[in-house]
Amino acid sequence: MATIEDVAKLAGLSRTTVSRVINDQPYVTEEKKQRIIQAMKQLGYVPNSSARRLRSQKTETIAVLLPRVTNPFYGNLIEAMEERASELGYQVIVCQTHDSKQKELDYLQLLHTKQVDGVVMTSVINEWEEIEPFLQSGPIVLCNEYRAESQVSMVHMDHRLAAYESTMHLIEQGCRRIAYVSGGRESHVSFERKLGFTEALQEKAITFHTEMVIDWAENVQDGQRAFYDLTENFPEVDGIFTGSDEVAAGIIYEAGQSAWKIPGDIAVTGFDNQMLSLLMVPSITTISQPVREMAEKTIEVLYSQIVHKKVYQPSRYVYDHHLLVRNSSKRKTLSFQ
Repeated sequence: MATIEDVAKLAGLSRTTVSRVINDQPYVTEEKKQRIIQAMKQLGYVPNSSARRLRSQKTETIAVLLPRVTNPFYGNLIEAMEERASELGYQVIVCQTHDSKQKELDYLQLLHTKQVDGVVMTSVINEWEEIEPFLQSGPIVLCNEYRAESQVSMVHMDHRLAAYESTMHLIEQGCRRIAYVSGGRESHVSFERKLGFTEALQEKAITFHTEMVIDWAENVQDGQRAFYDLTENFPEVDGIFTGSDEVAAGIIYEAGQSAWKIPGDIAVTGFDNQMLSLLMVPSITTISQPVREMAEKTIEVLYSQIVHKKVYQPSRYVYDHHLLVRNSSKRKTLSFQ
């Protein structure tokens, strides 16, 4: 097996110069770099990445905390993050919290114990005062989630405005008894969405019925259950805002099984523009987020903080969303009365 001494001998250079090239250090001419690279190829020499990381005191690893990877939104987000991180020479480990406060803190220990160089949080379950001490061990960037009180960079869209526009769309389609169905009751994102929902109702003087709020629905099965809970207790419901295309799909499926017409009897909106939203019959009106752009920006911001290791000004990157109106809510437009 070739050694660094063998590379130095074949290239006609010192072991120190070879080491500087392997560790990507400055002050080596391009001509010498190419001689060393050619010698390494000829000998089949592969640098010991673990030793190199130990010397640089970097793991070249990023942890991404998310509620559950089975949600297509997070699946697409993590895929785009992994691709961008790989381009920058970093690997990504996925940490599912399942909305557990303790799991969230346990995974943040990876930063404290220097097992990762930085952390991306796509949701925050604990109070920020519980998270903040971990910043002494390394950088944290929020993606999708945002907290006004935090002193970290954030990459997200305006969930409050998106929920407002989606709810206003239901109102414009003639809905007056509108239910709110979402999940992540501890999430600040869910809190912002509910604010946007209630603002739209208040603006049009429509009564907000707290009994028509479901805050535990996160997947298709939850959507099926939510449909029965709502229609049995509030048969007059004529519109449903949901925080997920999966939940919306569950509602639409069960509505069809129960001879309720969508959108004639109940207009339904989803969130995230998952592939499921196009495959359902009827197709689901939804909010489209620029997932790839947000994911790439998040990794780039975190990478910059890891590499430069200096005091930085937290930045906030807010991306635009789009309301995609499809058949699950599209009625003949009625004037508001």
